[in-house]
Amino acid sequence: QVQLVESGGGSVQAAGSLRLSCAASGNIFRINDMGWYRQGPGKPRELVASITEGSSTNYAESAKGRFTISRDNAKKKVYLQMNSLTPEDTAVYYCNAFVVTGATSRDYWGQGTQVTVSS
Repeated sequence: QVQLVESGGGSVQAAGSLRLSCAASGNIFRINDMGWYRQGPGKPRELVASITEGSSTNYAESAKGRFTISRDNAKKKVYLQMNSLTPEDTAVYYCNAFVVTGATSRDYWGQGTQVTVSS
């Protein structure tokens, strides 16, 4: 069984920073792409940033220049450094990973971590 567990969410004032972490565990052979998504109140879930196994990155326009995604393949972790936060960044942030096990290759999701930015 594969699990993704996020940490690092919380409340911060506008212009502040937070660093999210996500750790994958279980019977994992390989992790391909990893990413962070978010879902704000009344909004659909959207991609924030993604990173390939070789550390090529992709960002939503809203995240460019403010957020940085990184990963540690040895530790099976992915991070999201968020700077210059605004109230529009308030959302539940979800970790995503495409995981290869001995039996399957599929997407997994974390349970989500709340990020609240106050003005």
